[in-house]
Amino acid sequence: MKILLIGLSHKTAPVEVREQLSFTPAMLRSSLTHFDSMHSQAHLDDVHEGVILSTCNRLELYAVVGDVPAARQTIIRFLGRACDIAPEQFVDHLYTLEDEEAIRHLMRVASGLDSLVLGEPQILGQITEAYEAALSQGAVGTVLSTLFQAAIHTGKRVRTETTIGVNPSSISSVAADAAVRRLGKLTGRQVLLIGAGEMGAIAARALRKRGVTNIVVANRTFSSAAELAEELEGKAITFQQLPTAIIHADIIITSTGAPHTIVNRKMLEPAMTCRDERPIFIIDIAVPRDVDPDVTELENVYLRDIDSLQSQADDNIRERKAEIPHVEEIVDEEVTGFMNWYLALGVVPTIKAMRHHLEYVRQAELEYLFKRLEVDDRTRKLVEKMSHRLVNKILHEPTVRLKREAANGGGVAYTSAMRYLFALDGEQVKK
Repeated sequence: MKILLIGLSHKTAPVEVREQLSFTPAMLRSSLTHFDSMHSQAHLDDVHEGVILSTCNRLELYAVVGDVPAARQTIIRFLGRACDIAPEQFVDHLYTLEDEEAIRHLMRVASGLDSLVLGEPQILGQITEAYEAALSQGAVGTVLSTLFQAAIHTGKRVRTETTIGVNPSSISSVAADAAVRRLGKLTGRQVLLIGAGEMGAIAARALRKRGVTNIVVANRTFSSAAELAEELEGKAITFQQLPTAIIHADIIITSTGAPHTIVNRKMLEPAMTCRDERPIFIIDIAVPRDVDPDVTELENVYLRDIDSLQSQADDNIRERKAEIPHVEEIVDEEVTGFMNWYLALGVVPTIKAMRHHLEYVRQAELEYLFKRLEVDDRTRKLVEKMSHRLVNKILHEPTVRLKREAANGGGVAYTSAMRYLFALDGEQVKK
């Protein structure tokens, strides 16, 4: 048996391909429920377990298979049918990994090492959801269940033992955390978003995640302001209403694309006199800048522009990158632990066959003995118990050594030798 991974990600496929190869929760459940249909449709009983990991940046199908080339073609056809896309439109973007490479890849993904944003925490939850979905539909067995539990454990270790996921690295996250540091708890704070562009909207969403519920959107085109305000569950205003809105705002985010500054000391000064020394935090993420630096000459006005935010984001990225060696050490440990278990699976049938063989011999010899000796029940039980313990003691050391050799890559040679020496492939011990 092989662990096989077929997938694509932001590293191998453009968004135009990724958006076509994605699974909604309903599609995921349906596909996992009918996972066995791959067998009959391909006339191939070779895909035995499966987990589908589908996010905005990746689609990966993990499977336990027998024949890798045949299973790969089966999975590609399955993905094409499930997503209604011809395989030739995405096959060149796929990567295929087997056994240890597939195992290591999953654990690196769970650790945030393979994410678009290094160390982002969402992927661990997405892996957990993918595993639970497959588990609920009966699509996983012992191998993938153990693998995904190990990957989830790896991700949790990384987040507990390193700081790779602590500091935000996007400009929007940095801006939102800067507001928290400056103003404290954001619940009940009011945000004024000037401009309805994507950068400002992302920053506003980041603030909402940190407790902001009152958002006012101002834009030269009122319809755009209204559309974004509806998404943010806020209120839209015109540019003419800005002076009043500034009086009530705790945080101002500007991102207009205007060729010149639109917020300056002259605009802010009247508003500040009405605020009873209440501070205002301004986040200018526009290029060119929307806010004239002269606003900082006013008391209780704090300004962060794109350069200072980018500098903080770069510092955070450097801090995260510095954690990569530590994360890789954790991944190495977890991969080694799983591989020891996984390789030992290959010797289990031989160990079971050897135990069955010795048990056959034990029972035969006991039957031979008891036919020739007259013993009471107590003596019979003692002899049987002794013979059972003897078999266990005989098997203990070979079992330990066989599993150890399997972990070191020698499992096939040693199991073959054991099966030959003890005639475990057909020959039976005669009475």
